[in-house]
Amino acid sequence: MRKFLGVILLMASSASFGAECHKLLDFSASRLRASETIEFCDAFAGKALLVVNTASSCGFTPQFKGLEALYQTYKDDGLAIVGFPSNDFRQEYGDAEKTAEVCYVNYGVTFDMVAESSVTGAKANTLFQRLRSKTGESPNWNFNKYLISPDGKTVRHFNSGASPRDGALENAVKAML
Repeated sequence: MRKFLGVILLMASSASFGAECHKLLDFSASRLRASETIEFCDAFAGKALLVVNTASSCGFTPQFKGLEALYQTYKDDGLAIVGFPSNDFRQEYGDAEKTAEVCYVNYGVTFDMVAESSVTGAKANTLFQRLRSKTGESPNWNFNKYLISPDGKTVRHFNSGASPRDGALENAVKAML
């Protein structure tokens, strides 16, 4: 009987975990400069997630520093950040090694970064298509930011000029956590 109840409890907890993963997170991507894949449901369900389209040779590239500071400040409260390098605006190297060097060496990024992909137009990856559908906003330049609530019901878009710290974006993060 105990074994039977244990199986029922395990099934119930698995079902409730699956319920936490909203459709936006039904997505996977390869990590930058790695063979590992990030399953977004497994990695980010139940967390506030900030999704950012990035580029290594852009005037906004120094925002990596502010994004890392934001991540360090709120990661223990449930914030996750994922950077999506993209050459849609012709400011990404197209070389994972160079991109990784900018992110990890030059700016000390510890939040998740994925392999380069398109974030605009018909070739946009599935997650960015869903974000555009949910907000009506597509990145019009590098470092657009999308803040997704833990339940996936709220998605807020912030343009390239939105500073990661001390402004509307950080206030929205605090309110969401």
